[in-house]
Amino acid sequence: MISEVFTAATLGVEGYIVRVETHLEAGMHNFYMVGLPDNTVKESRNRVSAAMKNSGFFFPITKKITINLAPADIKKEGSGYDLPIALGILSGTGQVKPDLTKDILFIGELSLDGKLRGVPGILPIALEAKKRKFKGILLSKENADEAAVVDGLDVYPFDDLKSIVDFLNGNIVVKPYKINLEELFNKHKNYELDFADVKGQAEVKRAMEVAAAGGHNILMIGLPGSGKTMLAKRLPSILPPLTLKEALETTKIHSVAGLVNKDTPIIFTRPFAAPHHTASDIAIVGGGTNAKPGEISFAHNGVLFLDELTEFKKNVLEVLRQPLEDKVITISRAKITVKYPCNFMLVAAMNPTPAATAKEIEMYSDYEIQKNLSKISGPILDRIDIHIVVNPVKYSDLSTKQEGEKSEVIRERVTRAREIQLARFSSYEGVYCNANMSTKLIKNYCKIDSACEDLLKTAMTKLGLSARAYDKILKVSRTIADLEGSENITTAHISEAIQYRSLDRSNWF
Repeated sequence: MISEVFTAATLGVEGYIVRVETHLEAGMHNFYMVGLPDNTVKESRNRVSAAMKNSGFFFPITKKITINLAPADIKKEGSGYDLPIALGILSGTGQVKPDLTKDILFIGELSLDGKLRGVPGILPIALEAKKRKFKGILLSKENADEAAVVDGLDVYPFDDLKSIVDFLNGNIVVKPYKINLEELFNKHKNYELDFADVKGQAEVKRAMEVAAAGGHNILMIGLPGSGKTMLAKRLPSILPPLTLKEALETTKIHSVAGLVNKDTPIIFTRPFAAPHHTASDIAIVGGGTNAKPGEISFAHNGVLFLDELTEFKKNVLEVLRQPLEDKVITISRAKITVKYPCNFMLVAAMNPTPAATAKEIEMYSDYEIQKNLSKISGPILDRIDIHIVVNPVKYSDLSTKQEGEKSEVIRERVTRAREIQLARFSSYEGVYCNANMSTKLIKNYCKIDSACEDLLKTAMTKLGLSARAYDKILKVSRTIADLEGSENITTAHISEAIQYRSLDRSNWF
């Protein structure tokens, strides 16, 4: 007899349906599993048999059991196949009515005593279940909140195998589980860190506001203790609030990595990823045997902070070039190729020299300072629109009782500027903010008058700005104008944008 139960797995950040076919026939007892199962899946035979016996069900020790996981050409990983395999055997032996498992997706790990445990990747699986017209999904209570995020899909959470069988056979009634997503959003949408905590640094805070408004990557250069990390950690708090679509995209990545918090089944705020400078290229962009996501994907729709930029290995920085440009990373392995989204703002920080104080900087020559900077390649610098020097905070600023401007107020200005850009680029696919503008779009939307041309020409000549700075200044000027609600770029906008190209000057520090 053949029984059929449906489950699902993830490939990258997308879910796909797996048909679990169970064939029972008379003969010497054997338990075969086909369909490219990995070792974890193969081990399910032991978990399933123990769970069934300890839950009071009959396990067919006089039957030859064959489990096929279709499609058979995709490698199956993880422990989420335990429950559908158990239900396939229960259905094949008449302990569960076969027609009751057709419209529901089953997923979960079984313990030896029949308890049901949660598994990673539930959100993309639930989204795929809805897309494929399944009526519901049955899983562990640990995963209930994450699955219930998907509207229009009945979620049935359970603790153990016995109660699942009782539900399927109609012995107990369980209502679909629901959560109030809007209430959760309102509860968790606030950030713990606020720009009001930062004393002084008005110029740097303004630069970060401009960066947030235009989606520009930013590099901070300053001595240890000047506040670079403190500022970077607060940048997500001034970015526009996550939309539901962005929240789902971001949560899917964390879900497949098993990083979704049980108390917060969906990512409600902009993510902030800050890998250590000793991290490998695989840790940063993703990869490994199973092609898992890396830090740049965990920062999707948020901020990737690289502190001590010059201390990162050169190959680590170079692998960022393509993701920064394409906003997606493709990881290819011998048996698998997956794509992970990585649309993030890059915020980097570095010391101009190994010096710890302003006085020690005098010990280093211009050549040594430039040598330290040369650790960052030109192509990486080309992808950073704003460079800002962060000076040590003055005592008068540190001792003031006056509170700084709150992130909420800054965020309102940033959001208005982003709305202007979304309307401007609505007919261009893949362009959502000024930082994404191509050379052609810069010509169309960053037109300047003769006074601006003269100012830009003077700056390029007298400050020794490089050629790469020209387009960057125009893009940042467009963002500054958007923050003011100005349709035209003025000399004031150009002048401010010039200040944000510190590294392009001949005497930048």
